[in-house]
Amino acid sequence: MKPQVVLDTNVLLTALKSSRGTSFRLLSMLETDRFQLHVSTPLVAEYESVLKRGLLVLTPQQMDDVVDFMCARAIQHKIYYLWRPVLKDPGDDFLLELAVKANARIIAWNVADFKRAQPLGVLVQTPRDFLHFLEGK
Repeated sequence: MKPQVVLDTNVLLTALKSSRGTSFRLLSMLETDRFQLHVSTPLVAEYESVLKRGLLVLTPQQMDDVVDFMCARAIQHKIYYLWRPVLKDPGDDFLLELAVKANARIIAWNVADFKRAQPLGVLVQTPRDFLHFLEGK
């Protein structure tokens, strides 16, 4: 079974800022079916909001295309329960809720912010650690 994944917004933003890093390599692997991406409405809304803050040189249409592509490749979930607050940053709780529902790991650069996810059985990895995991398979 392929790994189930929730991508934190910081990974997507980093991937779109540079085509030379680990985050970009992971985003590029969405087409290869090496892992299964999971999204929810709050996560997609955050992707769109953060991408359109003017931090990237992409056009609004290109940003929409990226998010549309990710949604097309992902399994979409509706979350009917809230466990808040759980995490250090309450703004990340929706990621944890999605990961629990999808039985997925969270891929994020700010792993320390997700320490409280472990008791819920959610593995949190940096993009680099997840890529090493994928390459070791």
